[in-house]
Formats: sequence, structure tokens, C-alpha cells
Amino acid sequence: MAGLRVAVIGAAGRMGRTVCDAVEAAPDLELVARLDVGDDISALAGRADVGVDFTVPAAAESNVTALIGAGLHAVVGTTGWDDAAMDRVRQRLDGRGLGVVIAPNFALSAVLAMRFAAQAAPWFESVEVVELHHPDKVDAPSGTAVHTARAISAARRDAGVAGSPDATSSGLDGARGADVDGVPVHAVRLRGLVAHEEILLGNPGEMLTIRTDSFDRSSFMPGVLLAVRRVVDRPGLTVGLDALID
Repeated sequence: MAGLRVAVIGAAGRMGRTVCDAVEAAPDLELVARLDVGDDISALAGRADVGVDFTVPAAAESNVTALIGAGLHAVVGTTGWDDAAMDRVRQRLDGRGLGVVIAPNFALSAVLAMRFAAQAAPWFESVEVVELHHPDKVDAPSGTAVHTARAISAARRDAGVAGSPDATSSGLDGARGADVDGVPVHAVRLRGLVAHEEILLGNPGEMLTIRTDSFDRSSFMPGVLLAVRRVVDRPGLTVGLDALID
């Protein structure tokens, strides 16, 4: 669909500014609005087709609700969503013919890493996830790591694979990471990093490491633009970019 009109919410942030630049550089998209804290999303009604949200977890659901109310499709890169919040979005979308894409990561390498990890997980006895981000990130573990761990757990459960062995009987709180559906997830926050993830899979005598690294926020833009172009043809809620690259 050519000539899609795009509004960016969170346009003053680092990701928001990068999204604005990417939309402006795309010949088939038009940037019609840059919104930030305090701006009226309802004023976008009739002015834009798709709203892109890169804000903070505390504001994301209300922003998406406002976008739906204004008759816009939405692409959401803000993390921190839980199942209850996503169910509320599904209910608001019901019968409206609008689409919302919520993706924990828009880097194509990260999306493929998640898929490869789910494919590999049933074949390995042990699996753990390590995510590494800059220290300004407000949530831990990252949405990408949570999404990865849940996909791994589902694949292992469907294959009838037992949980990873672990004889730990004592330790400091957090030493074994967060338990996400039975998969340990470790979060590192370090100045100089952008967004990185390792999935470690082990068997006796071997280990498979799947790693994705984003060194610059520009790495997310092909995925964001893909979601913007395809959300208009996907009524309802889509979680994860992998559904758009099949």
C-alpha cells in the first residue's frame, strides 16, 4: 500500500528520532506527525494511517488504546507488555478492522535468532538465555529475552523434553537469573552496549551458541518499516515480527 501516512509517538527519544528519519527516507511512506509526552493522540484521527509507538512501558497501553480510538493501525516497539495487557488490546481491536503489531525486537537478526533457538531447543539438554543492553534500559529482562525464553519453553514442552538439569541448592538471590517458563534468563547492563542476546544450548560434549548483536539503532529500522507496511493488512493483534517474515 503506497503513500501510508505515519505518526511517531515518542519522537523525541533515541528510537523515535531514528524511526522518524527512516520513515522520511522511505519513498512509500509519509511522516505526518511527531508526538511526545503530552501531545494529543486523538488529533491524529483522519491525518495518519499508522502510529508507531516507542515510548515507555507505563505509557504504551494507553497510547495504543488512543491510536485504536483514533482509527489508526499501530506498530509498537515499547516492551514490558504482559498477557493481560495484550488481551485488553485484542478486545479493543475486535470488529474494528484495525491491526496492531507488538514486537519485542525489530532487528531481523534477533527475530531469526529467536526462531532458530526454538527450532534447536528440543535437541539440547540444557538451555539458558543471556541478554545484554545499555544501562539506560528500564526493564529487565528485555522483552526480546522473555519472548525467546517462552518460545524455547513451548518448543521443548511440545517435544516432551524435560527441563534443564540444575543441581543448585543454595545461592544468592538472582544468581541463576530470572525463571521465564523454566528457562533461566540473565540480564547484563553495561555502558557501551546497545542490544545483544545469546542463547546457550548444551549437550554432553557440545554447545551451540546463537548470538545476535545490534550495534546501532539503525539495525531495527528495516523491521519497523516492514511492520508499518504490513500491519494495515493484518487485522487484530500480531505479537512478534516473525509472523510478518514467513
